[in-house]
Parts: sequence; structure tokens; C-alpha cells
Amino acid sequence: MSDILMVGLGGFMGAILRFLVTATVQRSVDTNWPVGTFVVNILGCFIIGYLSQIAETRQWLTLEMRLFMVTGFLGAFTTFSTFGNESVALLQRNESFAALAYVGLHLLVGFSAVWLGQLLAGR
Repeated sequence: MSDILMVGLGGFMGAILRFLVTATVQRSVDTNWPVGTFVVNILGCFIIGYLSQIAETRQWLTLEMRLFMVTGFLGAFTTFSTFGNESVALLQRNESFAALAYVGLHLLVGFSAVWLGQLLAGR
């Protein structure tokens, strides 16, 4: 049960910070391009890369801290960070085709799913 609470607490905090950062960045620029979401996604990628490296090389993060930070906080802050981390992990394991397929399928199927969802909602 404490694992679920760690994920939930991290998710609560990550979702709030995502909202605040996205809104603040978006308000600070004069564009319709979703720069706030872009900043959150890139920041999330940086944080997950940093934490993953520390966890691997220094055994710095306990299981509870990984659940809180990576699964909960970053999972709610941005799932793009997980996508980036998993893609890089495939490349580091010399699974270039799998990494390319993973990225390509996310883009192709993800965009198609958005389009299909919009199409179905419009009926």
C-alpha cells in the first residue's frame, strides 16, 4: 500500500507542477504553438535522464524514491519523459531497429489515434 501512496503523492505533485509550468510558459510567449507543453516534455526528459543515470551509477534512489519521482511525479508531469528514456535505453542496448520502430510507431499510431478520436467525437 505504501508503494501506491508514493506513486499517488508523486503524481499529485507532478500534475500540479505540469499545470503551473505549462500555463506560466504559455502565457509568457505570444504564440499558438504549444510551447508550454514542449518545455514540460523536454524538462521531464532531462529530469528522467538525470535520475536514471544517478540510480544506475550511484544506487542513490531507493525503490520508494523511484516510485515517487519516476513513476508518480514524472509520470504525471509528462509521459514523454518515459518515452524518451525507453527509446534511449533501446539504443544503448544496440537495438536500433526496435528503437526506430518504437519512436515511429508512437508518432504514427499516436497521431492516428488523436485523429480517429477527433473524428469519432465529431460525429
